[in-house]
Amino acid sequence: MKLGLYGGSFNPVHLGHLLVAQAALEELGLDRIIFIPAAQSPFKLDSQHAPAAARLRWLRLALAGQPGYEVDDQEIQRGGVSYSIDTLREYSRRFPGAELFYLIGADNVAKLNEWREPAELARRAEFVVVPRPGGEPAQFPAPFRGRTLTGFPLGLSSSQIRARVQAGRSIELLVPAAVAEAIKNSGIYR
Repeated sequence: MKLGLYGGSFNPVHLGHLLVAQAALEELGLDRIIFIPAAQSPFKLDSQHAPAAARLRWLRLALAGQPGYEVDDQEIQRGGVSYSIDTLREYSRRFPGAELFYLIGADNVAKLNEWREPAELARRAEFVVVPRPGGEPAQFPAPFRGRTLTGFPLGLSSSQIRARVQAGRSIELLVPAAVAEAIKNSGIYR
C-alpha cells in the first residue's frame, strides 16, 4: 500500500492544495492521500488559525465525493504542537509495511534537519516536494530522500485567501464553492 500524507494548517484549504493532492495521487501511484490538519505548527507558533472544527469542516466539504482522499484529525485530537514524527509513527503502527510519502512545500526542504527527530523522519517516509512556481529545484539534506512533483504548481496560498476575505474580495474559484460559502457564513477571517 502507498499512502500520501499531506499535513498542514489548511487555513483554509484551497484549490492549490487539491491540485497538489491530485498530482501526488497520479505521479506517485498512491492508493490514497490523507489530509492531516495540524493543531499547531511548530514553525507557526505566533500565527492565528481558524478554529480546528472549521478547518476540518472545510476540508471535508472540499473532499466530499472525491475517491482516494481522506481527512485524518489525529493531530487536532492530540492537541498542542503538531510534530510530523508523531504522525509518521502512528501511520507506521496502523499500516505496517505501507510505503509512506510525506508531502511538503519546497520552502520546507532546507529546514528538514530542524524538524523533531530528523533521522527517524528520514527513515519512516519518502518526502515529496510541492514546487512553488518559479522556485529553485529542492535539494534534500542528508539523510532525507525524496522527489519533486511535476504537476500543477500554482502560486496560491492560504494567506492570500485570508487577505482576500479580510479585504471583502471574492474567493470564488480559489476554493471549492462549498468551502467559499462556509467561510463566508462563518465570519472567520473578517
